[in-house]
Amino acid sequence: MNFIKNIIFDYGNVIFNIDFNKTQHSFTELGIKNVERFFAHAGHDPIFNEFEKGNISSAEFRDGVRRISGEPGLTDDQIDNAWNTLLIGVPPVNHEILLKAKKQYRTFLLSNINEIHMDYINDYLNREYHIESNDVFFEKVYYSHLIRMRKPDREIFEFVARDSNLIPEETLYIDDSPQHLKTAQEMGFNTYLMTKDDSLEKYMYREGLLTS
Repeated sequence: MNFIKNIIFDYGNVIFNIDFNKTQHSFTELGIKNVERFFAHAGHDPIFNEFEKGNISSAEFRDGVRRISGEPGLTDDQIDNAWNTLLIGVPPVNHEILLKAKKQYRTFLLSNINEIHMDYINDYLNREYHIESNDVFFEKVYYSHLIRMRKPDREIFEFVARDSNLIPEETLYIDDSPQHLKTAQEMGFNTYLMTKDDSLEKYMYREGLLTS
């Protein structure tokens, strides 16, 4: 891949391990019925999209969970704790890979995320790795709730390409969601689907994107 000059990384299950099943279990314990339709990797209730686009606040998100669950007595902490069970952590080697990649490519982070998760992740990074945020690993970070767009919508890829002056044919995009990669492919980006049997470290060395 000698033609690759830029790499855009997704966050969840590319860099930071997440577990949708844990969150489904936690939401079930809060009283939410049919949780597979309410929240899943492939799709979920519109409240999550609105939260990831920054169209509703954390308070409005929590009120929505109370309404959907039919449990008006749920506290903010109960909801936040259930929501944050999605987040497992970062294998240390992934940070090493990102720092090496940054020396060889222009690197970017593009993540569907929300205020509650971002606060948790920044606290986690500070606590576990003594860094304030993901900014240290990338030229620029794009969080959906801050730019008011989310994947797989075409507009978010167009925004990133325009904002950072990226040529899609010279750019690799790594994600674990096929629906996100489909949009990127249609726009001419090179893409790779990260699976649970693979890892960022294995992929980057296997494809010769990193040599040492």
